Amino acid sequence: MEAHAAFPFLKETILFLALSGILIPLLARLRINPVLGFLAVGTLLGPYGLASFSETTPWLSYVTFSRQDDVETLAELGVIFLMFMIGLEMSIDRLWSMRKLVFGLGSMQVGITALVIVVVAVGFEHGTEASVVLGLALAFSSTAIVMQLLIQRRELGTPLGQAAFAILLLQDLAVVPLLVLISILGANDGGGSFGMLLGTAAVKGLVTVGVIYLVGRRVVRPVFHQIAANRQPDTFMALTLLSTLGVAALTWAAGLSMALGALLAGLIIAETEFRHEVEVTIEPFKGLLMGLFFLSVGMGIDLRALVAEPLWTPLSVVGLILIKGAIIFFLLRAFGLTWGRAAEGGLLLGQGSEFAFIVIGLALSFNVLPRDTGQFMLLVVGLSMLAAPLVARLGSLIGAHFERRQVQRETLDTDEFGEMRGHVIIAGYGRVGQMVGQLLAEQGVPHLAIESDAKLVARQRKDGVPVIYGDASRPELLRRLRLDRAQAVVLTMDHVAAAIHAVKGVRQTMPHIRIIARARDEKHALALREAGASSVVPETLESSLKLAGSVLETLGVPSDAAARLLEQERERRITAFRD
Repeated sequence: MEAHAAFPFLKETILFLALSGILIPLLARLRINPVLGFLAVGTLLGPYGLASFSETTPWLSYVTFSRQDDVETLAELGVIFLMFMIGLEMSIDRLWSMRKLVFGLGSMQVGITALVIVVVAVGFEHGTEASVVLGLALAFSSTAIVMQLLIQRRELGTPLGQAAFAILLLQDLAVVPLLVLISILGANDGGGSFGMLLGTAAVKGLVTVGVIYLVGRRVVRPVFHQIAANRQPDTFMALTLLSTLGVAALTWAAGLSMALGALLAGLIIAETEFRHEVEVTIEPFKGLLMGLFFLSVGMGIDLRALVAEPLWTPLSVVGLILIKGAIIFFLLRAFGLTWGRAAEGGLLLGQGSEFAFIVIGLALSFNVLPRDTGQFMLLVVGLSMLAAPLVARLGSLIGAHFERRQVQRETLDTDEFGEMRGHVIIAGYGRVGQMVGQLLAEQGVPHLAIESDAKLVARQRKDGVPVIYGDASRPELLRRLRLDRAQAVVLTMDHVAAAIHAVKGVRQTMPHIRIIARARDEKHALALREAGASSVVPETLESSLKLAGSVLETLGVPSDAAARLLEQERERRITAFRD
């Protein structure tokens, strides 16, 4: 008890660190978004979850958070470092290079979505100020969730990934005037009109941001230069924290939010050559403090409100996703994305945002929003974020369906391969198939490819690559590709069953054609050989043999002798699986 008095929130700190040390690795293993994990755990262990039973079950008090206030102070630091890291990503050069998407697509998304939600909120008899705050807050999507999903799918560099990133970037920028607006609305005594407040917010925000940014650029770079010259990591760390919290304190002193100041600090440092070093320095703290922020957000979600409003709560979640999804869908179509990718993008960005918790929380503290309305919308946003991975998966399936139909129409309505002969058919056009195709093209060898990923087919066809959508095991498709006139078939598919099925389909259609197949390992290679492949290249085995061959040649073994040894070892290992 004395230790707890000497160190406030000791139990909460230990419990959070224990959750972070156990929960984060577990979520990574299960490929679950950490943001969703902390939200769910905060809801489960928070004052409205298991902690509410601690009076009847005393031992629960040791493993739950009985009061949200116990973590809010540290959680505010999490918000500050979240905004700081976003500022680091928003260099002026990067914004300018993507200006069409950021300021065109992004601003239209925020503006139209906010306007529609404002109309809906006014229809539910909310006040003008509350409706505007809700409209802007709910127009944002979760940067943490969407970016992680794009990275997991390796789609950040695709047109959809770039469009989604541009929308998120503009939303990050839009947080600045929104935070300024709420601060001024909260300080208003009712004497000014709403239009005047908007104008005041814009002027005050621009002046404050401009002064801090210009002064900060002249001060931060020389100071960082001096510290970097001394090569003292601890001092560099202290200066990074000072920059973040110092600028945040300046905006707070100006009557604005600390989150806005942290974003400015990140933007100032992003213009210097120390940006990447700062990112590495702050990364461990950011992860923990962001986790604490989302934990505190989860603790504020009262699932009893879901029981109290069993109809309106799920309808509101679905309505939010559908409204945002439909608007984003039409905007992505207008900016050139296909029907499939636009549908996928709409559902990918349809959830609420972590910024909504910051904005609504600030609005509640300034009494800009009624408490019941704010708590209900926090629940809606939290549930929409929890559903985000499933909704995004649904969007991916819908998008793939549209892409398949489009690609099938494009490829089946033409007969571009009708006169081909002496060509090579590549089944599977991922990274390995693309490399084979590029080498064949450089040597002037005619070739065409079959790929079952509609997204990949659409991208490659735009670049002029002779690739069609389809299943390489279907005899009618193989005949259409003039398999009887081809020199060879190269199978590069990574999926074992699909590769074996394709070998059998090709061999059944054309018994004497040469089939060269890629295998994962010796076991996969044996299965492909028995299915009818002429030559098989096991990836793991070949890389090991290549290394061994280099070692033998380094030791003075003649290259011919080394090649014979490697071939013997290759055959021995593959045969061993048959025996």
